[in-house]
Amino acid sequence: MQNNDQTRTPLAVVMVPLPAQGHLNQLLHLCRLISAYDIPVHFAGTTTHNRQALIRVQGWDPLAVANIKFHNLPTPPFDNPPPNPNSCIKYPTHMLPLLKSVPNLREPVYNLVKKLSATVGKIVVIYDSLMTYVVQDICSIPNAESYCFQTISAFSLYSLYQADKEQLVLPSEAEIVKEGPSFEGCFPPELVEVSINLNVAPKFNSGDLYNTSRVIEGLYVDLLAKEKCTGTDKNWAIGPFNPVTIPRVRDPKICHKCLDWLDKQEPNSVIYVSFGLSSSLSYEQNKELAFGLERRDEIRKRATELEDVVKKSLMEGGVTKKEMDSFIAHISK
Repeated sequence: MQNNDQTRTPLAVVMVPLPAQGHLNQLLHLCRLISAYDIPVHFAGTTTHNRQALIRVQGWDPLAVANIKFHNLPTPPFDNPPPNPNSCIKYPTHMLPLLKSVPNLREPVYNLVKKLSATVGKIVVIYDSLMTYVVQDICSIPNAESYCFQTISAFSLYSLYQADKEQLVLPSEAEIVKEGPSFEGCFPPELVEVSINLNVAPKFNSGDLYNTSRVIEGLYVDLLAKEKCTGTDKNWAIGPFNPVTIPRVRDPKICHKCLDWLDKQEPNSVIYVSFGLSSSLSYEQNKELAFGLERRDEIRKRATELEDVVKKSLMEGGVTKKEMDSFIAHISK
């Protein structure tokens, strides 16, 4: 009779995203990268938000990848008020009821990980930094490890931690942090309260992951580890997660119509700027942004330089590819 341990899958990964588009999308793209190492990946989200992530993903079809499985958890009830474009704070406060419902996912996520842990030698949970409360029970599963995915840039995260210090003493190479704008007024008090509540649980993570590249933010990735800003000195910069090339022949069912519009424009004639879901710009701010974009030749030159170094970092032997290989080797021990 064959030993059950020999029939087990050695390793599986569970993704636990915050149910908001910018967070869902990043971890969904990370599923693609990890599954390429022949590791089964389980995406644990609510039915509503899993469907949203699948509809909006670009550049690949998650349902066509055999070792990525979606688990539809019950969607917690929450109010869905309309956005208020006239709010003095530009953060989309209509999302707060959803964020307040997140703790209800604690039990379903634990039950899923517990069930999966019985079928594998080791279960690795990668969770959004705002899902700490939800995954706090994972540490009770003997063959489980957890890793925190930091959803913002290493520079922004380092700046946030420094902003909390009464006396700001920075390494000389990071003096630019002092020149950044204040975070005051960026977030409504209710969001700060929700964020604190979602992070009240003890942190048992074995390291941090960043959707960035060392060729861009290596200094701040290293400073975060050196100063243990998040409580750990282990971190991996394994981005960008999203595909850096768009297929020549695209499936219109999964590609956004804006790509058709882009195909009709002159080469190097469009500058794409994204501020994410949590930004809402006034007319005056848009005007200032337009003035800045008039320096498009300078911006385009810098963007081209970054594109080249990032693409090289993702190739075999590149710094990001090595970092990803290092993380996979670490969790496969």
